[in-house]
Amino acid sequence: MFVTYVLYSADHDKIYIGYTSDLIDRFHSHNEFATKDYTIKFRPWQVVYVEFFESKQEASLRK
Repeated sequence: MFVTYVLYSADHDKIYIGYTSDLIDRFHSHNEFATKDYTIKFRPWQVVYVEFFESKQEASLRK
């Protein structure tokens, strides 16, 4: 199962759209673990939308 998700940074009024097979791990990566990525500049993030798909291809097309 894959999920397309939307993150929102209220502090910076930014959104980020991504997809993953492990939303919890990916969310922690965006907010804590990553050391280089677009999203580290706009922490903290909150999940504001999720949509589930059977395949990676479906999730990536939705993104």
